[in-house]
Amino acid sequence: MKEVLLDKRLQTMVKEYVPQGEILDDLVCFFSIFSDYTRLKMISALAITEMCVSDMATLLKMNQTTVSHQLRLLKNLNAVKTKRQGKVIFYSLRNETLNDVLLKGVEFLGY
Repeated sequence: MKEVLLDKRLQTMVKEYVPQGEILDDLVCFFSIFSDYTRLKMISALAITEMCVSDMATLLKMNQTTVSHQLRLLKNLNAVKTKRQGKVIFYSLRNETLNDVLLKGVEFLGY
């Protein structure tokens, strides 16, 4: 095993800061939200307004099955919430933090 060059204080800080266990699992799930083109488009659209599946499919030029599948994943990840009006279900972002993370990514890339 190689000798660590960092002093003990920095070693301790690194060990305490690096996520582990349930926190690490939850972070991996959270960031998986951003790892798909379709989900990124949907999050961007939902940052503007709540939408039903058919409107989102039409506006994003996707089929309804794909949109429904991705919305179900986003709902399971607690990224979106739903509201029923009669037979129509409207989706919206659970909170603005999701859009903030997306915008930080855009900022990081320099756009």
